[in-house]
Amino acid sequence: MFGLEALDLARIQFAFTISFHILFPAITIGLASYLAVLEGLWLKTHNDTYRDLYHFWSKIFAVNFGMGVVSGLVMAYQFGTNWSRFSDFAGSVTGPLLTYEVLTAFFLEAGFLGVMLFGWNKVGRGLHFFATVMVAIGTLISTFWILASNSWMQTPQGFEIVNGQVIPTDWLAVIFNPSFPYRLMHMATAAFVATAFFVGSSAAWHLLRGRDNPAIRKMLSMAMWMALIVAPIQAVIGDFHGLNTLEHQPAKIAAIEGHWENKGNEATPLILFGWPDMKEEKTRFAVEIPYLGSLILTHSLDKQVPALKEFPPEDRPNSTIVFWSFRIMVGLGMLMIFTGLWSLWLRKRDTLYSSRPFLYLALWMGPSGLIALLAGWFTTEIGRQPWVVYGLMRTADASSNHSFMQMSITLILFVVVYFALFGAGLGYMMRLVRKGPKIDEGKETNDGGPGQKRTPARPFSAADGDHIDADHSLTKEI
Repeated sequence: MFGLEALDLARIQFAFTISFHILFPAITIGLASYLAVLEGLWLKTHNDTYRDLYHFWSKIFAVNFGMGVVSGLVMAYQFGTNWSRFSDFAGSVTGPLLTYEVLTAFFLEAGFLGVMLFGWNKVGRGLHFFATVMVAIGTLISTFWILASNSWMQTPQGFEIVNGQVIPTDWLAVIFNPSFPYRLMHMATAAFVATAFFVGSSAAWHLLRGRDNPAIRKMLSMAMWMALIVAPIQAVIGDFHGLNTLEHQPAKIAAIEGHWENKGNEATPLILFGWPDMKEEKTRFAVEIPYLGSLILTHSLDKQVPALKEFPPEDRPNSTIVFWSFRIMVGLGMLMIFTGLWSLWLRKRDTLYSSRPFLYLALWMGPSGLIALLAGWFTTEIGRQPWVVYGLMRTADASSNHSFMQMSITLILFVVVYFALFGAGLGYMMRLVRKGPKIDEGKETNDGGPGQKRTPARPFSAADGDHIDADHSLTKEI
């Protein structure tokens, strides 16, 4: 069907499940650190606005964390069901790295998560803050081990192959492989940026509907400060990551650029837009800027970038996909930087919370961080093809021996179950976002709870049916 084989369906299934999964850890990483900052600021300043925001976002964090755990379990099972030959070949490296993630990050998160979510009125303030910080650190440790495993697949080192299996010889080399530092910083920063725009979009939604209070303003202010500072930093990290990729995966860079061949000693132009044609081996409708490709990718005006025709056809990534996924990521990144700069200008004019054009931009930029993250992930993973372990094992040799019918049935089941299960979870999470933090300026010492107007400390209670009153009509607009 459609020229697809069982291998293609296995790849689509993995891409589908990981596309769902990666969204939840990204928001979990960002929200965990955001919650730690909010609680720390509340302890330092005794400003109840920070406490209100903590209780509000902790509910959303809890739902997101649960969906991330569930979707992550499926990812682990797929290595054994659909990619058993890869597990047999590289399991001695990827298996221990994922085990370290469970033994360190997951146990740390699980150990303190209960105190963080349920212990607000049951433990001391210092201990509760410590639990929140530990959960935040746990999410970053989890990112460390997951990126170490995936980066090793991109730039493998510290091993030898014995009887057709990878045997680690230097674990420090395995973990700190050449692409790992850049990919770790790029992914962690992407999570913070995505969360900032998610939070900022939530605040903009409430402000556009006339719900202007200190908590909503603080949400937007903190989100825009984060965007202003971190989005440009992400662009710099991306540049370093690109230089590293050029050194270790030149075919990926050539595919990203849609660059097919060099002409004499001419510098490489930057193709802004076009349509890479894998069969014709050229980029159609190319809009080029002379010299800019060499300047961006080699930081010189005379060095050339490797071209796709320098690699055998069977070793070329699909340029048509990664060319555009990369540009979606970069384009959204530019919009994020612009949004941060505009927020600074409005802040100086004291119109940050009242400029409706800006608030609409902030609202529509809400999913931009997650879309950019997915586009970057597609660029990284599809750009690695046709290798599952770069230069060592091809994707075609890594899959299990399943039939087309088996893969079709499981893919359909995944699609149905994921949209039903995670659709419900996302719907509930957005319901929480639409309610917003509840405050009562006349009761500054109110800790929240049943019958209280302030956001309650109990997990999942912010969306109780008895709270849905005046905002019900606004919910219908979304």
